[in-house]
Amino acid sequence: MPYDPDFSAPTHRVTLEGRDRLTISGVEDVERFDESEIVMNTAEGALVVTGENLHIDKLSLDGGELHVDGRVDALSYEDAPLARGSGLLARFFGG
Repeated sequence: MPYDPDFSAPTHRVTLEGRDRLTISGVEDVERFDESEIVMNTAEGALVVTGENLHIDKLSLDGGELHVDGRVDALSYEDAPLARGSGLLARFFGG
């Protein structure tokens, strides 16, 4: 693949404010979510957020940014990548 000076890899950043406001950038797909767990693919691998009363406040498809409200108990990265094309965004957009 030739060098492209305009290409930049997706930036992955996790910002937790207290335990009740989480912002994640570099989100590629949301696999599943409920009030106790959100599972997503990010630029750095599969990320699992667990807690209570978790709600996706905002999901920006263009910027790959996810905002979550609720009590965050843990963030963990999975070793094995999640299967591509089976997540929430793929179902919405026919992937």
